[in-house]
Amino acid sequence: MSEEPAIRVEDREELIYMLAEAAAIEHNVMCCYLYAIWSLKRGERDGLTAEQAKVVQEWKQALTEVAIEEMTHLTLVGNLSCAIGAAPHLSRPDFPIPFGYHPEGIDLELFGFSRDLIDHAIFLERPEGIELDDAPEFVPPAHYHRSAHKGTVMPRAQEYRTIGHLYRGIYHAFEVLSEKLGEANLFCGDVEDQIGPSDAPLPGLSTVTSLKSAHAAIETIVEQGEGAPEHSEESHYQRFLEVREQFDRLTAEDPAFEPAFPVARNPVMDPPVNPENRVWIRHPEAVKVLDLANALYNLMLRFLVQSYGRDGGSTEHRAVFVTMARQLMAVMSPVCEYLASLPADPALPGVNAGISFTMIRDISRLPEGKGEMRMLAERLSELAAQSARLFPQGHELSGTTGMLTAMASALAVDDQARSNKKDPPKPVDVPTAKAGGAANVVEGEDLILSFDTKRCIHARFCVLGAPKVFLAGVEGDWLFPDEMEALDLRSVCHNCPSGAITYEPKGDLPGEPAPLVNVVKTREHGPYEFRGTLRIEGEKSGYRATLCRCGASKNKPFCDGSHNAIKFRATGEPETRQSDKLAVRDGPLQISPQKDGPLQIKGNLEICSGTGRNVDRVTGAFFCRCGGSNNKPFCDGTHKKIGFKS
Repeated sequence: MSEEPAIRVEDREELIYMLAEAAAIEHNVMCCYLYAIWSLKRGERDGLTAEQAKVVQEWKQALTEVAIEEMTHLTLVGNLSCAIGAAPHLSRPDFPIPFGYHPEGIDLELFGFSRDLIDHAIFLERPEGIELDDAPEFVPPAHYHRSAHKGTVMPRAQEYRTIGHLYRGIYHAFEVLSEKLGEANLFCGDVEDQIGPSDAPLPGLSTVTSLKSAHAAIETIVEQGEGAPEHSEESHYQRFLEVREQFDRLTAEDPAFEPAFPVARNPVMDPPVNPENRVWIRHPEAVKVLDLANALYNLMLRFLVQSYGRDGGSTEHRAVFVTMARQLMAVMSPVCEYLASLPADPALPGVNAGISFTMIRDISRLPEGKGEMRMLAERLSELAAQSARLFPQGHELSGTTGMLTAMASALAVDDQARSNKKDPPKPVDVPTAKAGGAANVVEGEDLILSFDTKRCIHARFCVLGAPKVFLAGVEGDWLFPDEMEALDLRSVCHNCPSGAITYEPKGDLPGEPAPLVNVVKTREHGPYEFRGTLRIEGEKSGYRATLCRCGASKNKPFCDGSHNAIKFRATGEPETRQSDKLAVRDGPLQISPQKDGPLQIKGNLEICSGTGRNVDRVTGAFFCRCGGSNNKPFCDGTHKKIGFKS
């Protein structure tokens, strides 16, 4: 095996350059995988047998997980760049990627799902030290060598044999520059500029503030598959090997098996100057759908780039923009799958269309403020109007218009509030707790006491703090609010973490005050304990609630104690993350359980350990509720892998 060339980085500018190289290759590889995913047939409707349809769906899921992890890698590289004072790099050349843009031997083109594509992915994801030949369809015709010359100050492209080799060079560069410049000087960026796990449910996502956290981010990328040094069943390399084994088995059983549409290699929107290895999409319907697909892709990138660089007064925008980017990906998928089913060109029978991932001229970040929100909402409305023209009522994609319209409305409604980053959310009126349908209500002299048995988690503050009011283990009447002074009983009610106990004051007795600080505590091996002005699933839900995080509750989103039955294990003491103080610590807190997914949080919130230690401060987050995240309390996408159902 020939010796791998060393990657030399001697100053910050060179490190920024190499991080841009890493971002570009992650971005390009992600597009290649998405193109292959969207070329797969859609089940029996496209001629697959029931067994074939099942396997193809499994492939689609496996490759989608890989593509999501590529998005994690792209985001982590953006965080690494922000950490050293640079901006994230999201631009890239159009496909096919010109030779010389990446090292010799790396050929990145849009190619439909096939045995060649699988072999190509295995080649790209191979660990360092493994010698493999690329698939014959992907052998670059040119030989060239890229190198940085010692003693020069202009950054230049450098050679690396594998993606893992590139990251090893970047890993070492952080060590070199930490020693040369001083660690504090190297990591001069603001952590608020980065996208963290509270903003996006991406597996392995983290922020970067030091040499240790920079190394951890790079190790995450490598271990997930970009040249993992050790065998891992979850690595991209291993997953593609498994797909190839299944592919070979099915094609041996049925040589006519075609799991994917015959999509074009490197489709383009306009007549190419160099037609070699490109297919100009000319079918009338495909032309229009391709136009919309590329516009959706670029707007998704726009939302992603807007998520970076938010200062302390506008970090709530970041969660909104990340969510919009994720929603646009969800909109893109069926559009691109449909596009792959359309002919590419009447003059090319047997060749189908596909998204080209054509880039707009400039994807740099828009200035913050009212114009930013207005422009993004305007663009969403334009794409919704185009969708309505392409996919009228009755079309299988007619729902696309409604999704885009709803996204535009969400931005437009919040335009005035979000445009002034100095005006944080204000507290709202006292809410009424959402009853679970099993409430016991008893009227006393000074208050009306309610106990919702479906929300009770048996924390026992009631029977220990007011044993004459709350009688345990008896038949018949068991609530006696007049057996205790009303002011003292109020305090007992306020201690109930689940919100099962509430009261309505009578006379001059004060009601329950809104918490001065919105807080969630992670209970050891147990649920989330929220305190704030809560709206759960859009309904007023009081000031206290315990929500399931083990995934097993039969009363989701509320905890029902199932974590004890399944012996759920999750620390209540996650590590503290660097975060700035919130400008406002109270206000409305919206908790929206996502279907078969995490809890989406919107509002000012301090995340604390079970003992009260600060863990993080956020204005939006996605919390794991499947029990499987490796980055608790934040979602990391594990719910998709384990098939969590809510």
